[in-house]
Amino acid sequence: MARARKRIDVERLNSPGPVRRSLVPRIRLDSEIVGAFAESFAKFMGTAGFLGWMSLIVILWALWNTLAPGGLRFDPYPFIFLTLVLSLQASYAAPLILLAQYRQEARDRIAQEDDRKQAAQSRADMDFLAREIAGLRMRVGELATRDFIRSELREFLEDLEDREDEPVLLEDAEGSL
Repeated sequence: MARARKRIDVERLNSPGPVRRSLVPRIRLDSEIVGAFAESFAKFMGTAGFLGWMSLIVILWALWNTLAPGGLRFDPYPFIFLTLVLSLQASYAAPLILLAQYRQEARDRIAQEDDRKQAAQSRADMDFLAREIAGLRMRVGELATRDFIRSELREFLEDLEDREDEPVLLEDAEGSL
């Protein structure tokens, strides 16, 4: 006898949905932890130390499996197990390196956006200062300069000297009072 399926009312949002069961448990990994691991792994793989150690392991592997007695060899001459190990390493290394590159690209993009904002702010500041300097230059052009004041004082002194040479009439003196 077939069981009747429970009808889910789509209109009702306050009722829980169906429970989904999976045979494989879900593993939740923190993306920051995985990303940090990927970056450290990519940095390590890009060093001369990694290349040296990897070369040493491959050489020892080949020497052991060619020179050791027959019962102690675990990977005979075509080194199929070594090829499998290196392929496995490459299959994990490539995505980790790509993940590290994506994270670096995201950091570069954020830094570039910050640089753009800083450049725009600097440009706005420079434009403001240029306008202020232009305004000050215009105002200074309207102000009396030191040379202008000196020339006016010279003319005034010359007028005073000219007046000292002229005789002062009594009528002029009484009229000015």
